[in-house]
Amino acid sequence: MVRRRALGTLAVAALMLGACTPQQPQQVVVVQRPAAQACDTSFVVVNNSSATVERLYFSHSSLGGWGADQLGQNVLPPGRNVSYRAANAGNYDFRVVWTNGRAAEVRGVNICRASRITVTNGGLLAS
Repeated sequence: MVRRRALGTLAVAALMLGACTPQQPQQVVVVQRPAAQACDTSFVVVNNSSATVERLYFSHSSLGGWGADQLGQNVLPPGRNVSYRAANAGNYDFRVVWTNGRAAEVRGVNICRASRITVTNGGLLAS
């Protein structure tokens, strides 16, 4: 009986000591997804040509048409610029028509990388 009691006391003591022993911290693995790149869709159209731009069109490259003239009732004289913000990220197509009827286009411009569309006498440049 004494032996049983001693074993019982030892078992209780071992349990108590186990409870006091510092526990090993569990390793927590945090998986972070790469942060989405913020895309600034603002851009400026600069008329560095010698003629007035009468119409300006731009649309997402996935669309089939040009949509409405973005200048509306206005024109873009030489040396002037106008600022816009595209509705979505991605590739855009641009078209200008000068007052003499001549037109120029640039297609597939990544609006997240290009912030300037320059109208030149030779056409459109994206940078």
